[in-house]
Amino acid sequence: MARYLGKETTRVDGIAKVTGKAKYAAEFQIPHLTYGFIVLSTIAKGRITGIDTSAAEASAGVIKVFTHLNAGKLGKPPAADASPTWAWPLQSDQVFFNGQPIALVVAETYEQARHAARLVQVSYQAQPHETNVATLLDRAKPASQEAPPRGNPKAALQAAAVKVNSEYRIPIEHHNPMEPHAAIAFWEGDQLTIFDKTQNVYGVQQHLSQGLGVPTGNIRVVSPFVGGAFGASLKPNYYPSLTAMAARELKRPVKVVFTRAQMFTGHGYRPETIQKVALGAAPDGKLEAIIHEAFHNTSSFESFSDNTTGFLKQVYACPNLHAPLKIAATDLATPTWMRAPGAVSGMFALESAMDELAYALKIDPLELRLINYAEVDPESGKPFSSKALRECYRLGAEKFGWSKRNPEPRSMRDGNLLVGWGMASSVWGAMQMPASARVTYRADGTASVASATSDIGPGTYTVMTMIAAEFLGLALEKVKFELGDTDQPRAPAQGGSWTTSSVGSAVRGAALTITEKLLSLANQDAGSPLRGASIDEVEMFENRLRLKSDAARSVDIAAIMQRAGTQELTEVYDSKPYPEREKYASLAHGAQFVEVKVDPELGTVRVSRVIEITACGKILNPLASHSQEIGGVVWGIGMALEEATEIDHRYGRIMNASLQHYHVPVNADIHAIETIFVEEDDTIVNPLGVKGMGELGMVGIPAAIANAVYHATGKRIRDLPITPDKLV
Repeated sequence: MARYLGKETTRVDGIAKVTGKAKYAAEFQIPHLTYGFIVLSTIAKGRITGIDTSAAEASAGVIKVFTHLNAGKLGKPPAADASPTWAWPLQSDQVFFNGQPIALVVAETYEQARHAARLVQVSYQAQPHETNVATLLDRAKPASQEAPPRGNPKAALQAAAVKVNSEYRIPIEHHNPMEPHAAIAFWEGDQLTIFDKTQNVYGVQQHLSQGLGVPTGNIRVVSPFVGGAFGASLKPNYYPSLTAMAARELKRPVKVVFTRAQMFTGHGYRPETIQKVALGAAPDGKLEAIIHEAFHNTSSFESFSDNTTGFLKQVYACPNLHAPLKIAATDLATPTWMRAPGAVSGMFALESAMDELAYALKIDPLELRLINYAEVDPESGKPFSSKALRECYRLGAEKFGWSKRNPEPRSMRDGNLLVGWGMASSVWGAMQMPASARVTYRADGTASVASATSDIGPGTYTVMTMIAAEFLGLALEKVKFELGDTDQPRAPAQGGSWTTSSVGSAVRGAALTITEKLLSLANQDAGSPLRGASIDEVEMFENRLRLKSDAARSVDIAAIMQRAGTQELTEVYDSKPYPEREKYASLAHGAQFVEVKVDPELGTVRVSRVIEITACGKILNPLASHSQEIGGVVWGIGMALEEATEIDHRYGRIMNASLQHYHVPVNADIHAIETIFVEEDDTIVNPLGVKGMGELGMVGIPAAIANAVYHATGKRIRDLPITPDKLV
């Protein structure tokens, strides 16, 4: 019987966070610290023809102003015949996007650096630019080697009895985590230590090694706490190399912190996406063809793809499918992964189109999804390692009261308000990555656990402590878990919702290896009550090693270790996905049911009720898991109704780079949200039987809201966000 896994557990790092003991990247106290402030370009494309730093350099407290004319070199210079690239900051006079860093002012105080940054005078030779992806679709290129269509979708669509064909648009959206991106860098001889807000300390280490020409062993990256990232810190951003370069040049520690406005061009964003979806079905609702074309922007100097159409190929049983993705180069900063990347965008279009098809067929939207339920993976033909989506549909419909829905648009009211009910499906990968963890068990009944993963908010500190305590048989308070440091065993980036499956499996493996070592030591005693027992038959529990089937047959662990002449046992364990996984498709699934209330005169939309049902394997900490799913719903509400990065294409400039003008949900926007889990017993996906949930909880929400808005108003809004002007 589990002591901790599967039970609600409060955050072990909660007190540290609310008391200020938890230190974030910009909060470390380093002697003789200097402060950097970044100067950004004001054109979208061209060259710097002149940069006058004299007034800034003469300003009080200023130590140095770095530009492309005097900055230390970063990275290898491009080959003479190479196309121009912007790989490292302050390395050339070229400007590739509005808001590109073009200078760094370093001063004794932050205020002095900020003031002096305004004194830097820059002249440009501007060149024609293009930031509107809609004008570039004919120049878009395949994001990767295009997979052949499944069947013959064009012919099947042409022959289908019922068709829908629509275009869906999603604007650029920005991560707006509470903690701004920041780094503090200092050198001790040729050894660099950098505190950075990152989801991948080893990725930043490798990036800095390439940029600075320093061996990875000479670089320590530390990131113990991250105040939200959501993909914005998955790949290394430009500021760590800029900070480390300045610190090396000045021979003093340097701190650089983004302003909120600088975050809009400093770490990527969800790309602008245009999708054209055509569905063909038989009169009974069976899908006969899906053609789902997606386009999104990348930058002029780097190809990025969020795999918009990847997961949707595995959702419905349809014999004929083509889902190509193309990317178009724009004169903007490079996009990046943003919570539920690709999947939430692709499923907004597909699930909206499915709703349109349901109305065209006069079939209930839930029934249409059940008619096309995929019992095996339609892409590979492999069985699913587990799939409880049908139960998610059933339970969600029952809880929501879906059977009471009048299908006619504008038929349901609450006083003057139009009431709409909509639903959608969600899907995300159940992934596991190679990961390592170190566990040290001591004779005094305490343990230290470490892995260089991150905790961007989902509760990694807590769940890893729970896993270690479970398999070491210790109380939670006897286990200390540490993360976010390249001095710790290697772990993957915290992204993709794979941390618990990957790092958790490594922690479990290390703990069980220590159990095996203890059993071996115990069995050296001829009189051991465990003699002859196998590793599968024993467990650690409250400082004793005992038989699972007979707790009376046990030995004192401290005594075993004392006889062996050791006070502690340490094990580093490398976990990898089971080879058996290759025989299966592994996905997490969910269903969302949403109620909206729309003011017909003002066009305002209130998401009054959400029931989200998810099937993502075993739930290790229900308290944190429900919080993750609620957070995903809130993100989906923001995407559906509020979020949009506005660009003035005349200048290629973001116009709403602030939380005053970039709208995100606030407490008043959030009403009743109920999250429910349908647990799956999946022995294939990983040793813990867990699947990712952090992204899954968002995936179907924008589509479900858009479908509910149509049901309420009779207006199909295909371009997000659904703002009042689109409904009046």
